[in-house]
Amino acid sequence: MSRIKNIFQSLKKQGQKAFIPFITAGDSGLDNTFELMQTLVANGADVIELGVAFSDPMADGPVIAKAHERALATGVSLHDVLTLVKKFRQTNDTTAIVLMGYLNPIEVFGYQAFANAAQASGVDGVLVVDMPPEEAKDLKVCLDRAEIDFIFLVAPTTTNERLAALADIASGFVYFVSLKGVTGAGHLDIDAVNTNMRRIRQFINLPIGVGFGIKDAATAKAVSKLADAVIVGSSLVSFVEKYNKNKAKMLANVGALANEISKAIKE
Repeated sequence: MSRIKNIFQSLKKQGQKAFIPFITAGDSGLDNTFELMQTLVANGADVIELGVAFSDPMADGPVIAKAHERALATGVSLHDVLTLVKKFRQTNDTTAIVLMGYLNPIEVFGYQAFANAAQASGVDGVLVVDMPPEEAKDLKVCLDRAEIDFIFLVAPTTTNERLAALADIASGFVYFVSLKGVTGAGHLDIDAVNTNMRRIRQFINLPIGVGFGIKDAATAKAVSKLADAVIVGSSLVSFVEKYNKNKAKMLANVGALANEISKAIKE
């Protein structure tokens, strides 16, 4: 059983939902990312999404796009991110790690070589933002061989036909993008989220994580009543940007928000 599947099953038995924070690997430096990962775990993270920096992060809003820029400025690569995960695994074998990024670095790496290296590092899932399911079969085969979950985005505009196609290829969980647009944008319409969740569940029998627009504990709690997981990115990454030169404040603020959100969704 995959680590991701085990986490969701265990939480479901406890009547709880998963907390999935996102940070960009290498933003503020890889050593700081490592400490941020540990801070997120200490404050309730069940799964950590690690953003893999890319030069054209088209699905990301200004906050996370700048995080990509800062990470790339330090020279961080996909190889470095995998090394970071391997280091994390030396002391943590329970928190799931999902790499979230764009296709180009994986293509350069090579599908099977990437899948093998990800497995060796302890990666549990991969989400490729710009890879539609119709073009994902070759990578799917490689990830399946490495026993790594292939996670996909679902949007309010995703058709029923596309949902049916995703049901055949996705594993681990699906990430419902609750708003049209880029990360960090807009305000959530909880009723619209509920309507979309019901439609998704008609086609996909996987846990559903909801992200985009979740900025505080109150919103996270409302979403947790509908979803299997709450995904928070921009609000956390904004602290990394704000306290880029003060690691203690960075860790304290990221930890405080993570703790507040985690407690809110697990009450």
